Amino acid sequence: MARKVIQPSVLAIMLITSAAGAKGYVVQSPGGQVEVTVTVGSDVKWAVSFNGKEILSPSAVSMTILDGPVLGLAPQVIGESETKTRQKLFPVVPVKNRIINDNYRQLTLKFKGDYALQFRVYDDAAAYRFVTSFRQKIKIKAEQAQFNFAGDYNVWFPREDSFFSHQERVYEYRRVSDIPDEQFSSIPALVDLGNGEKMLITESDLVDYPGFWLKGAGRNSFNAIFPHYPRKQKKESDRDIKPDDIADYIAATEGTRSFPWRLLILAKDDLALLNNETVFKLASPRQLKDTSWIRPGKVAWDWWNAWNVFGEDVTFKAGINTETYKYYVDFAAKYGIEYIILDEGWSATEDVLKVRDGLDMEELSAYAKDKNVGLILWMLWWPLDNQLDSALKKFRQWGVKGLKIDFMQRDDQFMVNYYHRIAKAAAGYEMLVDYHGAYKPAGLRRMYPNVITREGLIGQEWTKWSGQSNPEHNVTLPFIRMVAGPMDFTPGAMDNAQKGKFKAVMDNPMSLGTRCHQLAMYMIYESPLQMLCDTPSKYYREPQCTEFIAKVPTVWDQTYPLDGKVGSYVMMARKSGDEYYIGAMTDWNPRELDLDLSLVPSGKWTMEIFQDGPDAYEDGTDYRRLIKVVTNADRMKLKLAPGGGWAARVFQAK
Repeated sequence: MARKVIQPSVLAIMLITSAAGAKGYVVQSPGGQVEVTVTVGSDVKWAVSFNGKEILSPSAVSMTILDGPVLGLAPQVIGESETKTRQKLFPVVPVKNRIINDNYRQLTLKFKGDYALQFRVYDDAAAYRFVTSFRQKIKIKAEQAQFNFAGDYNVWFPREDSFFSHQERVYEYRRVSDIPDEQFSSIPALVDLGNGEKMLITESDLVDYPGFWLKGAGRNSFNAIFPHYPRKQKKESDRDIKPDDIADYIAATEGTRSFPWRLLILAKDDLALLNNETVFKLASPRQLKDTSWIRPGKVAWDWWNAWNVFGEDVTFKAGINTETYKYYVDFAAKYGIEYIILDEGWSATEDVLKVRDGLDMEELSAYAKDKNVGLILWMLWWPLDNQLDSALKKFRQWGVKGLKIDFMQRDDQFMVNYYHRIAKAAAGYEMLVDYHGAYKPAGLRRMYPNVITREGLIGQEWTKWSGQSNPEHNVTLPFIRMVAGPMDFTPGAMDNAQKGKFKAVMDNPMSLGTRCHQLAMYMIYESPLQMLCDTPSKYYREPQCTEFIAKVPTVWDQTYPLDGKVGSYVMMARKSGDEYYIGAMTDWNPRELDLDLSLVPSGKWTMEIFQDGPDAYEDGTDYRRLIKVVTNADRMKLKLAPGGGWAARVFQAK
């Protein structure tokens, strides 16, 4: 239960400045690893301890109502309660685990003035949110969320230049005190607490409200900042729709509601980040009754490889036309790939119902249906919004199974509401949604499981024009961006280059690192709609790798983090049915990793292995495929080349 305590240091300060003393409330996680202390005096502050050590010093929280009160200023507690919850969640789309244990304690402080604060504490996370019960609608002028760290920690800081952003950033490893007040970042951001411990800052249950960003706030501190509401929008190009006529508030919303959770995910070591599902746990429950039609799977992608199909069986001019997409359909059908995507160019960018000349959607959709391959269509966000009802009806006639929606580049309240509105509308027509040009995941996929994946990261598309999607970045993503939710990185390149041989080629791209680095992504990177980025012609040329990729599931019964360090390397195992899949990736450093197979049940198992070949140090495409019989008593040493990887499927031969 919650216990009132008097914090002597706080009380002493308060007695100096006020006749009234501060009250303290402490709530611990079920296992005692995390403790939240809330002090209520002239304002409200929270502090967080992890494994007996304070990591977040008292940090103020408040919310300013436009032409109204400041919630959290001169607060008066009129009620307190604590609840303990122990339950299991069963996600429709199991990204990490088919069963999620949701065990926490929650402290609720009710204040005079029709509002409350809830503090939820897990053994690996702490979060708070405001709850209001005003009768009338309100406008939020500002929200204060301080992050005063207990030490001068380092942080992986995805620095931004503007709120108008794809949130595709490099994670700069910097000391918090070195970040100037004018610099800010998107989230998640990962704080290095020392001694291996980590703290990831993010949010969940982002509904009818803008996303938050982090801004330097002096020594050892960040403040949350928010994009303000755009009264108007300004079109600067077919894909750049920027906010205009900015309001003096960040949100206009219902007076009775709960607000997004401000979340700290806490990890005793880097590995503990890989299996954390707190963002999902804190999100609002599912809004869809029937989810039987939601079908995770893989998708053959056209844009990265620039529609370059070739070979003796290509008797037509390749491009954005019916014949080329039939070729993609045939490839998908041959390997059991569930979907193909028609990316930019299939329609006019500003009219999603104006199909490109040479592309017969009725013919293609009938052909794909006959082959049991679903179609997913790319489009800019605002033409879809303008044509939503007519477009979805037409897409339904074509048998379209999903939408890839792009170039939102914002998370102000208007745009957050757009995501929700489209998710709901698409579900009404039984369509999946993949958001690109997107902000980070913040709980929407629990509410609308048809929101199957999203971008919001530097993914493999960047290799078409730069080298920023490199092995070091690739082994940073799982510990930061992926903790928030699925990521559409788009793996599967068949032309692979070591650092000195890489060139950015727009129409015939290659990846940085080895072939096995790419194969391992299918086990390590979570995306229930997982892309195959390269051309079918190259996959046909590489049947061993293609057959292996085709076997890898995109959802999982259980996840096993095995080894890893942020920005250096990662090794994970996944279970699907009675099969196990294991992947390992390294940065530019060659590496040896020890694999313990004790996670596999007893008995003899067949292991199909893809490992870096002896020439992979020079030629990124070099690999070796091995078949072994193994047991759970076996221990293996994995040798990874620079930018290398290792991938395996473990199964019982029938």
